[in-house]
Amino acid sequence: MPTAPRPRTTTRDPEELARRLTTWLGTRLPGARATGVTVPASNGLSSETLLFDLEHPEPPVRRCALRLAADPAAYTVFPVYDMVRQYRTLRLVAAHTDVPVPRVLWLEEDPGPLGAPFFVMERVEGRVPPDVMPYTYEGNWLHAASEAERERVEAASIGLLARLHDQVPLHEAEFLAFPGAGDALRRHVKAQRAYYDWVIAGLAPSPLIESAFDRLEDLWPEDPGPAVLSWGDARIGNIVYAGFEPAAVLDWEMAALAPREVDLGWTVYLHRFFQDLTVASGQRGLPGFLRRDRVEERYAQLTGHPPRDMDFHTLYAALRHAIVMLRIAYRQAYFGEVAVPADPDTLILHHGSLRAMVQGSYWETGS
Repeated sequence: MPTAPRPRTTTRDPEELARRLTTWLGTRLPGARATGVTVPASNGLSSETLLFDLEHPEPPVRRCALRLAADPAAYTVFPVYDMVRQYRTLRLVAAHTDVPVPRVLWLEEDPGPLGAPFFVMERVEGRVPPDVMPYTYEGNWLHAASEAERERVEAASIGLLARLHDQVPLHEAEFLAFPGAGDALRRHVKAQRAYYDWVIAGLAPSPLIESAFDRLEDLWPEDPGPAVLSWGDARIGNIVYAGFEPAAVLDWEMAALAPREVDLGWTVYLHRFFQDLTVASGQRGLPGFLRRDRVEERYAQLTGHPPRDMDFHTLYAALRHAIVMLRIAYRQAYFGEVAVPADPDTLILHHGSLRAMVQGSYWETGS
């Protein structure tokens, strides 16, 4: 896997943000100031995160994280960054489940103070499976763990999904429903199609993504099942672990109402995405970790709901990921980091596995 610099994600000045943050904190907690403000090297590719310490005689917490809507001048990954929606989702999960999420402190809807809406939450200490280089590569804590320790990570992580899906009252999560006609799955896929149309506006479409949408229709579930609160970005790279147990579940910007399998498909496929890259680079990776059959079996044991139509849902996950990757590639082109090739499908790093899914040849029995 190439080790080129991470794509540019912002045009903001971190020092200026720190000054403005301290000014704003004084309006919420008189006498408070932000110290040690940093932008983590692992900052996401969509919204931005600031880490800081809260200095005050009686702070609600000492160590904080601020989630800031994307820089509108930086060719954003998503068309809308609804920080109120994310804030409400975190509060909902905290109120109705035992899924660990950071304590949210303040929401700022006015873009004036920092240039975009944001919210502040408690910073939870621990370690996160890395994306760069991916945790499937040698040289990180998860790869170096024993099989039994990774088993604990897998069991606890699938347990989080099971409890999230089972515990949140659906009527409390209605604000996460996509608009339009049809059931939750149909509306979810329509929203993804609208997102793809936004990504390619004025640019070359992706024949591969178009074919994946067509293949979804061929595989459409007879009964998609009831909707639950779907985390949306359900992967271990969005979990802070204390030892090998989850301490905080992060990144709720893609939360929605959807069938349970939308999260399960994303969990399974995003691991396979990293595993495929690792194998292609000549390493063994973690072939026994987060296997599709084990994830499905474990989830069924925990919930009494055997996952169904998982060929559809893993394809859907790979398709959703492809749209995001295409947008990120076009952003790199916008900043002059890459050239746009004649075939836009080659901008999708996992175009080979996505094509194999469309053709029905990707999954092996029991994989």
